[in-house]
Amino acid sequence: MLWTMELLSPSKLREIVSAKLVQRNSFVERKFKFRRFIVLLGLQEGSVWFFTGKKFEGSLPFTVQANNEGFSEGIIVGDELVIDGGMASFEVIEKIGNDLHCKCTDPGLFLPRAKLSFWREGELVERNYEQPTLSAKDWADIDFGVSEGVDLIALSFVNDADPVKNLKNYLSTNSTKSIRVLAKIESLDSLQKLEEIVEASDGIMVARGDLGVEIPLEQIPTVQQEITHVCRQLNKPVIIASQLLESMVEYPTPTRAEVADVSEAVRQYADALMLSGESAIGSYGQKALSVLRMVSNRMELWSHEEQRQANIHKFQLRETLQDRVAEEICTSAVEMANHLGLDAIFVYTKHGYMASLLSRNRPYPPIFAFTDEASTRMALNLQWGVTPLLIELSEDLEDNISKTIGLMRRKGVIKAGDVVLVVSDLTPAGASSTAFHQSIQVKTVV
Repeated sequence: MLWTMELLSPSKLREIVSAKLVQRNSFVERKFKFRRFIVLLGLQEGSVWFFTGKKFEGSLPFTVQANNEGFSEGIIVGDELVIDGGMASFEVIEKIGNDLHCKCTDPGLFLPRAKLSFWREGELVERNYEQPTLSAKDWADIDFGVSEGVDLIALSFVNDADPVKNLKNYLSTNSTKSIRVLAKIESLDSLQKLEEIVEASDGIMVARGDLGVEIPLEQIPTVQQEITHVCRQLNKPVIIASQLLESMVEYPTPTRAEVADVSEAVRQYADALMLSGESAIGSYGQKALSVLRMVSNRMELWSHEEQRQANIHKFQLRETLQDRVAEEICTSAVEMANHLGLDAIFVYTKHGYMASLLSRNRPYPPIFAFTDEASTRMALNLQWGVTPLLIELSEDLEDNISKTIGLMRRKGVIKAGDVVLVVSDLTPAGASSTAFHQSIQVKTVV
């Protein structure tokens, strides 16, 4: 009878792989030989498995240890147990306390730390047991990250805004640098409280792999579009992640469906696309990145043509008057830059706010953001179309403009005769901190 990877210790699996497979020098090649062999160690249709939340040492035949004892709360005989969104399926045939006996109905791949979901009559069974968003190990990892000077922390399984707020408060107290917090949207609960999570976060990651475990497959495209739209409304960067070019984990060419998927994410105005397995353990990491860049660039060119025939959609943040003034300036700046065919947009910013507003409106010219805050420069790398540069800024805007035009000319980015649109939210010397200081002007490079 065949067992799953879950039943064997890592050392035992390595022994099996060493005995059964031809070893190669490349770690990646060994990794994928390993992956393919695990498929052979997969599930057998009709086999009966025991799922338990109880802790045990070693491995037991046909036994799977869940990550908490309440994993089966609310589950009844006849429910369907799905592994990792469809990698394998079981039918619950008996419940003993919190433990389940399940019969394999759809054999497939069962990897360690697989996510279990339960379905009844085609709908996800919602369970009320709570797990902390951040475990003790997570907090230890966060402290290690802070000590190493990380720039971003992506928080998994965020069901409401509180864990994000708590982590941001913790980081502000325990870190001397500004560390941004991204919330990963990957559960039904997070969708129900999407807007409050987006508002509390510094950015959003759409984790489609885990999200696809909890919602029907056919809903993924519309949910992705909704999340992206809310992020644009609230002016937060959004990253589309998981399975973008999944076939390139093992093959040098993506499927045409994957190319269409990447194109749709770009068309929805995602700020960033993230490869995971393709670049982390795949055999064609660099090529996958090249494909992603090529498809994204082509789609953006097409999207620009589409946008030329339609008005730029305006989003309203509905916050303070100062925010609305900045929003109107940036929307007008993008319209001006597009209509006049300007060569670049320069934005001088302390915290990156106006640079993000410019990015949200997707201008045709490139955006160069100048800041003297290292954390702002880092954060702006997530914003679409923005090239952030760290530079010493003065309180004299004209001096800043002269200095940066000279810098960009030396870099060959602009040349004499180019026309640059300049936006700033820096406070001039001697000005009141409560006054509005956003400005817009057009400069010809001489």
